[in-house]
Amino acid sequence: MTISRAVTAFAGFMVLLSVALGYAHSPYWYWLTALVGASLLQSAFTGFCPAAMIFRKLGLKSGPAFS
Repeated sequence: MTISRAVTAFAGFMVLLSVALGYAHSPYWYWLTALVGASLLQSAFTGFCPAAMIFRKLGLKSGPAFS
């Protein structure tokens, strides 16, 4: 798995998790969805992605998006 695929999978998981928690427990969990979306948007323009840095340190190889 490459870093770009891991970041995409992690972001998708976090969005689905926050929607499920928002529905089941509290609507405040939807702020997590907004945070993930804002992080994806800023990384598209700046290239800075904390999740990509973590996955790189874990040993995943670079993909086309985070090389």
